[in-house]
Order: sequence, then structure tokens, then C-alpha cells
Amino acid sequence: MASRRVLSVLRAVRRPPPLLLLLLLGPWAAAGHAGKYSREKNEPAPPSKREPAAEFRMEKLNQLWEKAQRLNLPPLKLSDLHADLKIQERDEFKWKKLKAEGLDEDGEEEAKLVRSLSVILAKYGLDGRKDTRVVSSNFVDHGPDDEGLEDPRLEKLWHQAKTSGKFSSEELDKLWRELRHHKEKVQEYHALLETLGGAGESHENAIGPVDLNGAQAEALASRHAELKDRLRSIGQGFDRLRRVSHQGYGAETEFMEPRVLDLWDMAKSANFTEKELESFREELKHFEVKIEKHNHYQKQLEISHQKLKHVESFGDQEHVARNKERYAMLEEKTKELGYKVKKHMQDLSSRISRARHNEL
Repeated sequence: MASRRVLSVLRAVRRPPPLLLLLLLGPWAAAGHAGKYSREKNEPAPPSKREPAAEFRMEKLNQLWEKAQRLNLPPLKLSDLHADLKIQERDEFKWKKLKAEGLDEDGEEEAKLVRSLSVILAKYGLDGRKDTRVVSSNFVDHGPDDEGLEDPRLEKLWHQAKTSGKFSSEELDKLWRELRHHKEKVQEYHALLETLGGAGESHENAIGPVDLNGAQAEALASRHAELKDRLRSIGQGFDRLRRVSHQGYGAETEFMEPRVLDLWDMAKSANFTEKELESFREELKHFEVKIEKHNHYQKQLEISHQKLKHVESFGDQEHVARNKERYAMLEEKTKELGYKVKKHMQDLSSRISRARHNEL
């Protein structure tokens, strides 16, 4: 009996009660036993600082976008650039898929991507050249007299139209947009010509015969075809502008937007059947509505930009916040519509190009 009492006393000494242990060990044990009821466990962790979402999935395009913002390009040019970069990104991902499937063995599709990116750099003054003239957007925001056409032939047509008395003010605005659009096409053509110049000229100017394999010859022919298509479009466009500036707009004018007029003129000279041409005409009507909607948002974006600058100069934070919110909404909508317009334009141009090359 006595031995049992001794054993129980020894066990109690070896394993003291939990409360006694907490008192003996002090705050270290309390911290260790706090568990799910501790302040650290129940108070929410401070929110992690997230990096702002990148505008594009490709890093090189993000770098170009950031550079354009640092250059303080006007809102409308930034919107147009955003759409061009989105198209570039889409085409680059398509090419990566082709390459993975082994479908670009001659590298021509990759070369097209390089050329299109070079044109974008030149078009928006992102190529680092001091003498680069940034191509302005299709939207005329301050009226015809604020910026020259930089081409004596176009200036002459504009002067003839203004002094002829054959145009209403709305028709003069329309003609001015067409002249500006033609100027942009010429500038883009020269940018592409410069990009293509190295490879094409090295073959054409060689003294002796140049031995090209099948893939190289096909790639070179494709480049020349692209230049030829653009040059033909420029020629047709100028002929039309010369005719309109002398005769005025007739009642038969079906489209108002310069890009749509260009496409329609090219479609009429392509190898479309009568049914295909009529279908293309209907699609152009939908395309023009899309352009008009985009133009509307461009105008609203420009107005919002001017209003935001005005409000910021007074420092009323509540008004500034409201105007910033509206400007951001208009900016996103303009970017979205700009991409849709350029994508639709690209698709329609490709259809005409395929029909035209079927003639050969």
C-alpha cells in the first residue's frame, strides 16, 4: 500500500499539470499554445501589393506601349497604337502556333511580322529617328486648316476643291478626311518600302545572277506582291481624289468613310463574281457603321481629355476623380472598338488580296 503511494507521488512530480507548466515556462509556452485563438491567427493579413496588370501578353509590346506613354502621345494616337499592337500580338501568337507545327519553314511569316512591327515603330515615332513624322489618326479633331498635307499634289487638290464652290461644308470635311487618309497610306508605304529595302534591293542590284532556292524566290515574290498591292491602292486612291476634287461628290456616292471607299474601289477591280461583290458591298456597309461608332468614341475621348485637363487645373479632387473615371471608361471603349475596326479592315483587305491573286 505504501509503495503505491510512493509511485503516485513520483508520477505527479514527473508530469506536472498543464497549468503549472504554463506558469513555470512563462510567455514562451503561452505563445506556443495560442493556436487558432491567437491574435495573429484571427487578424487578417495585410493585403499584398499586386503589380498592375500588363497591357499585353508579350513583353516587347509592353515596352513599346510604355515608351509611347512616356513620349506623351495624344490620346487618339495612343488608342490607335494600342489597336495596332493588339493586332501584332494576335498575329505573333498565330505565327508561334504555325512554327510549332513546322509550317513556316522558309521564315516568310516571321519576316512579315518583323516588317509589320517596323511599320508600327515608324508610324508612331517609336523607332528613335529624329526625323520621323508620326502619322496622325483618321479622326480630324481640330478642323482642316490646322495641319498640312505635306504633299504638293494633295495640297493642290484641296485648294481646287475649296475654291470650286462645288462642295458643302460637310463634303469638304469628308474630302479632307480622304486626303489625310491618302497621306497616311503613302507614309505607311514608304515605311514598308524601307523595311523591305535590304533583301529586295540586294537581289535586284546584284551584278551577276543570284541563285535563289524555291522558298527564297517565293518569299521575295510575296514581298513584292505586298508592295504592289499597296502601290496600286495608292494609285487608285489618288485617281479618285483627283476626280472628286474636280467634279464634286455625286449622288451615286455610296460610302462616306475613306477606308471603306478604298476597299470598295479595290474590290471592284478584284476577281469577285457579281454575287461575291454584292455580298462584299453589304459587309462594307456594316464595316462603315463600326467605323462611325469608333469615330464617335474618339470624339468623346478627346472632349473628355480636354475637360479632364481643365478640371485638374482647378484642383477640385471630387471633380477630378469623376472625370478620370469617365476618361478611363472612354479610353477602354475606344481601344476595344479600335481593335475591332483594324481587325475587320485586315480581314477585308485579305479577302480582296486573295481574290486579286487568283487572277494570276
